Amino acid sequence: MDDLQDHEAEGAHQHTMQAVESMTGQHHHMGPHMKWTRPRPQIPEDLSRADEIVQVLREALKPYRDYRVAQKDGYEPFLPHIAQPRYHFTRKWYGFKAAFRFNPTQPTSLLYKRTPGGYELIGAMFTARKDMTEEQLNERVPLSVAQWHAHVNICLPPRDEVGTADWTRFGFKGSIATKDECDKVGGRFYPQIFGWMIHVSPFEDTPEKIWTH
Repeated sequence: MDDLQDHEAEGAHQHTMQAVESMTGQHHHMGPHMKWTRPRPQIPEDLSRADEIVQVLREALKPYRDYRVAQKDGYEPFLPHIAQPRYHFTRKWYGFKAAFRFNPTQPTSLLYKRTPGGYELIGAMFTARKDMTEEQLNERVPLSVAQWHAHVNICLPPRDEVGTADWTRFGFKGSIATKDECDKVGGRFYPQIFGWMIHVSPFEDTPEKIWTH
């Protein structure tokens, strides 16, 4: 999230919107800027382990049905002034801890949708370090049940061109997807922005709905 905040601070509204869309699920599951873990053959233990995560998470999220309690506990809304299909309320300390240990009671972000009276809790997001292997991610959440995703091959424009950049070429949806292409236009290439992420909708009633991004 810090990468995203740094880039947003550069003042590029278009880039900010691309970033928001990438974080909130308005993106294609395939493409040069998305990386997904490979599904694995399912075994009964995977389903029971995933269900245990969901049950623990549901219990942990009960207080946060009231978004004000979440804010009091350190979950801060990301870009609340921009219309989004779902809003990330992020607790940076939990994100830091998630780099070293998976705790299903401490998601990095809570996911809300806007309502006339505030926000309605719909799910959570867990994160992991960029350098984690698929085996390590599988130890956290079974890859036969759910897929982690990462945002990759991102070319940002030179800092002094952020406000006038052609965002059909740059950013999370841009056509530039390799370092060579990015270097040719003087851009800043990121093999991966953010760590691994996985969204969970624990209040849904089937594993497919719970773990579908």
